[in-house]
Amino acid sequence: MHRRPGLSVRLKLTLSYAGFLMVAGALLLGLVWVFLLRYVPDPPEVRPPQFLVLRGPSRHDLLVAFAPRAEQGMLFLLVFGLVGGWILAGRMLAPLARITDATRAAAAGSLAHRIGLEGRQDEFRELADAFDGMLARLEAHVAEQRRFAANASHELRTPLAITQTLLDVARREGTTDPGELVERLRAVNTRAIDLTEALLVLSRADQRSFDREPVDLSLLAEEAGETLLPLAEKHGVTLEISGDIARTAGSPALLLQMTTNLVHNAIVHNLPEHGRVRVETAVGADTVVLSVENTGDRLGRELVATLTEPFRRGTDRIRGDQAGVGLGLAIVKSIVQAHDGTLDLTAAAQGGLRVTVRLPRYATGKSK
Repeated sequence: MHRRPGLSVRLKLTLSYAGFLMVAGALLLGLVWVFLLRYVPDPPEVRPPQFLVLRGPSRHDLLVAFAPRAEQGMLFLLVFGLVGGWILAGRMLAPLARITDATRAAAAGSLAHRIGLEGRQDEFRELADAFDGMLARLEAHVAEQRRFAANASHELRTPLAITQTLLDVARREGTTDPGELVERLRAVNTRAIDLTEALLVLSRADQRSFDREPVDLSLLAEEAGETLLPLAEKHGVTLEISGDIARTAGSPALLLQMTTNLVHNAIVHNLPEHGRVRVETAVGADTVVLSVENTGDRLGRELVATLTEPFRRGTDRIRGDQAGVGLGLAIVKSIVQAHDGTLDLTAAAQGGLRVTVRLPRYATGKSK
């Protein structure tokens, strides 16, 4: 944005300091005049010759003696105000200059730079700390986006490469059963479509491009359970759903996607036999809670901390083709954040994972 050149803030502050001193000096001289000189009488112009009058200095004499000193004092105040104001303004604005340099560095792409303003807390240091926090969040977000883009490119390239390989083999050998080839291409294409749809859901959640309306998490849990019951029976997993009515405000489609992903993840990553998944909803003072707990292998804290990252599937726990595209918990995390909630993952001591989602409670009568 082009702006016309103007006075610097330092010069404006300097002129303000000098002007304040000049006004204060003028007021002081005015007080001297009002409370001192006005009470000094002037001698009469004509005096009787027969009387010898001894008199002190008159008002005129005091003015003649005081006026030059007052002018010198005002000049000194002007020079002192300009020089002192320039130095004082420079010291006051030094933190702002550092913040400006950091802003320009960030605009140039250097998000690793931090101001690190030392000293006690004041407005400038509060601004610098807030700016450093913003830079840290931006750096983490950019790093996550770059990592996500690289992983997404790799994941999308895989089905395309498989498709190309299948077609090359069929063209070169010419003995492949057309029905088998079509079925394998269909499976690869289905995986690519699932991945693309997951990326779209993740992008929609990150952008918060949805309308909020009342949603009952207990109904979403039941709907997700009914949808995934055949998958649970296929894996030999017992699915238990219980809890209270838990109303929040948000997108029904996204919250259903979140619940479905959690239940699906709990079913797929479970024990080979006689596994169990328990889904519960609860209501707190200001929040509603959705928890999904399953049985399974013991998980380390390091692995649990990375499960919400895109394309981190926890390969030690995957069985078969139902493991998904590696975006299940990443989508859950984005949906929870888009609804101003929190997501906690805890490894159970006996094995398995407990996922807890806390969302703001919907108050009755609250406007959409």
